[in-house]
Amino acid sequence: MNRILPLLRTARASDRPAVSRRLFLTGTAACLFGTGLSAPAGAAFRIADLRGSLDAPDLGLEPDRSDDQTSAFQRALNTAVQNGKALFLPAGSYPVANLRLPSGTLIVGVPGRTRLIYQGGGGVLASAEGVSDISLSGLVFDGGNRSIGDQADGLLDFSSVTGLTMTDCAVSGSAKSALVLTRSSGAIRNCRFSGAAEAGIWSREATGLSLTDNVVEDCAAGGIWIHRWSDGEDGTLVSGNRVERIASRHGGTGQWGNGINVFRAHGVVISGNRIADCAFSAIRANSGSNVQIIGNSCLRSGEVGIYSEFAFEGAIVANNIVDGATTGISIANFLDGGRMAVVSGNIVRNLSSIGPYPAEIAGFGIGISVEADTTVTGNVVEAAPQFGLMLGWGPYLRNVVASQNVLRACGTGIAVTVVEEAGSAVLQGNIIEASRDKAIAGYRWTDQVTQDLAEASDWAHLAISGNIVR
Repeated sequence: MNRILPLLRTARASDRPAVSRRLFLTGTAACLFGTGLSAPAGAAFRIADLRGSLDAPDLGLEPDRSDDQTSAFQRALNTAVQNGKALFLPAGSYPVANLRLPSGTLIVGVPGRTRLIYQGGGGVLASAEGVSDISLSGLVFDGGNRSIGDQADGLLDFSSVTGLTMTDCAVSGSAKSALVLTRSSGAIRNCRFSGAAEAGIWSREATGLSLTDNVVEDCAAGGIWIHRWSDGEDGTLVSGNRVERIASRHGGTGQWGNGINVFRAHGVVISGNRIADCAFSAIRANSGSNVQIIGNSCLRSGEVGIYSEFAFEGAIVANNIVDGATTGISIANFLDGGRMAVVSGNIVRNLSSIGPYPAEIAGFGIGISVEADTTVTGNVVEAAPQFGLMLGWGPYLRNVVASQNVLRACGTGIAVTVVEEAGSAVLQGNIIEASRDKAIAGYRWTDQVTQDLAEASDWAHLAISGNIVR
């Protein structure tokens, strides 16, 4: 081998085979993608070139025309798909409406500068149904707050689409939701959704979806909705997103105004998101079993920071920060079948006793509230105005362990129900410092009925030991 290499190095340039620039770039891309490395967002043009693209102006679709370009756009797209090529859109504005995306659609624009402007007329900007392999990159979809037809719920409306990919896109100014996905699979990543009159992203009955590294902001009713019409496995991954300034235009007591909302969807993973300034919850899982809510930052929520409620079985709420809310974390509704959770390693602080509606049940200002088949371990709760931990509600308590938590400067460190028929609870090894009322107290519904239970308890369903009170 050592003898051969010098010969290779000294070979004349004229003896080497010619290599085209396109072939070289194609080989380079194959190496990148073959090794699992993705091209950067700014390489959208090169990606289009590698796969073979058709330029929109060559197909009669020109940017910055004042007249409606829907027909020209649809013809150009259909031609690109029929030829198995990408459609490249130069920077500029394209006034369009009711585009239909066929299987194999690949559209590439200039990020932030290629704008598809919705012309209204009672339809949508773009839709697809029963197709596969759609890729949209570097496009701005501008709804202009124009009316969307009754047959659709979003400016972009995709149904039964397999393998949808959206990257480096922006969707703004929708008169309904920005992006609606029904029974669809794929990946939405590094996109921005803003100014929607409903939700930024609304997924229904997903079939394998990931939402990663997106920005969802300034939406009037919700940030990201993961919903199902009936209980079922969903498995959507929601990771690394920024969700900010979500309002509740429809009012209510938490149905709207949440940063990330799961409804009847099982197996959803919500991790590493930053969620701030939501009218109600940062994360609200309603009837979603086996949900994992891990490592999120939840700031300035108007109601409960993190909620797992109603008919669910199985929730992990771990390693989150809840800074600013009326209740930090709530695992609720054992009456309706809500049970089985682990609440561990969370920091909860800066809670308020004033909520967005008149206080109900136990009221506001609670650090962590749980009811059934749940462990609460290794959390830190500071300055909860009412309770640091609330264990059970009336008879709705079963198999709860609260251990090794730090509860500091709360109204009462731990409130535990002592209503007849309440199930068992273990309160062990917690540090309770500077409580304004009692360290541990028993409640019948809203009434405190015991002396401080930090040292001993005459209640057979409670095992209280090893707590440090200061």
